[in-house]
Amino acid sequence: MKFWIPLAATWLMMSIEGPFLAAIIARLAEPKFNLAAYGVAFSFALIIEAPIIMIMSASTALVENRYSLIKLRTFTYWLNGIITLLMVLFLIPDLFYLITSDLIGLPPDVSRLTYYATFILLPWPGAIGYRRFYQGILIRNNMTRRVAYGTIIRLVSMAGTALGLFLFAEIPGVTVGAAALSIGVVCEAVASRFMSWQVVRELAKIETGDREISYRSITRFYYPLALTSILALGIHPLVTFFVGQSRFAIESLAVLPVINALVFIFRSLGLSYQEAAISLIGKDWRGYDQVKNFAFALAGVVVTSVAIISFTPLADIWFTDISGLSPELTNFARIPLMIMCIMPGLSVILSLQRSILVTARKTAPITWSTGLEVMGIIFVLIIAVGYWDLTGAVSATLAIVIGRLGANSYLIPPCMAAVNSQKP
Repeated sequence: MKFWIPLAATWLMMSIEGPFLAAIIARLAEPKFNLAAYGVAFSFALIIEAPIIMIMSASTALVENRYSLIKLRTFTYWLNGIITLLMVLFLIPDLFYLITSDLIGLPPDVSRLTYYATFILLPWPGAIGYRRFYQGILIRNNMTRRVAYGTIIRLVSMAGTALGLFLFAEIPGVTVGAAALSIGVVCEAVASRFMSWQVVRELAKIETGDREISYRSITRFYYPLALTSILALGIHPLVTFFVGQSRFAIESLAVLPVINALVFIFRSLGLSYQEAAISLIGKDWRGYDQVKNFAFALAGVVVTSVAIISFTPLADIWFTDISGLSPELTNFARIPLMIMCIMPGLSVILSLQRSILVTARKTAPITWSTGLEVMGIIFVLIIAVGYWDLTGAVSATLAIVIGRLGANSYLIPPCMAAVNSQKP
């Protein structure tokens, strides 16, 4: 519990970013277009950063001496360079507008605002990979509080940038949001490096342990995790595409970031649990029962909390008073939020399942489960948008929940097999 709390606080603090920035964008000019553009640009940044996002789990599990430190650090830097280059190529105007205007069908104003935001988010993927590598080292060495300190630095710099631009600059809301995100994550990356300086020096002195680690073995361990992230985060542009073809497309694109921001506050508790569980289960699996029991209790708490908000007037307070949505958009967002209320609990269970498989060094089922989740989401979107003619927001949230249920169900047998084969 004490080990996990700083990580949970880290994710909770990060979950504030979305609502905070959405509230600021909603209070600037043309909030509907800017919120829609912000949601699309952020989904693009997520898919481009996808290959690097699991490097924290890899760092937590693998970095134990000088050899593994050097090999995984070099691996991380190369991967950072590749994804940053991909984002630069994506920003070629002809390619960008082909995707946003012709394929997704965004209106010209929204497409233009999305381009500005995506360009400002260019540092985002590399900074994410850099700080997650060093945060994994901190977690492995029981320094989870330093991870939380880094997030405080990120939030302060993000909020200061956003408020400064909001008060003193006359620029579109989507530009304010993207600039605040980029500056915040770069500051956190630099802070993570400084806070891990001493432990990195100590690791560099350790010559004992596994010396046979190679780039091939790292790749074999990591590529299922990277593919998992690519599939999981790659669904965001696909969802955006289907929502763009649905009824009330602009309204749906405007409210989905606000809905996701609220749900993410509670999902963050589950997301934070993965690296903690990997560390606490241990090589001897003695901590497994406690990790499992806590996960199920946490899942119940987060589902109940979101349900209380979703089905009571608290939802109106969130959408109208806190997020600044108009009454029209508030009414539009209620049903999608109700659909999403079980998503935080499913995220907790998924983190538990992934931590079991990473600890057992059986990462392939994680990829297959995510592939199944993506296929489920696409299938439901095709039916909901193309045949049932549901609104984009309802279609998207319904598809996301059903897809996640499929992934959780698929992982039950391999997790049981891993536990039975590894637990003493």
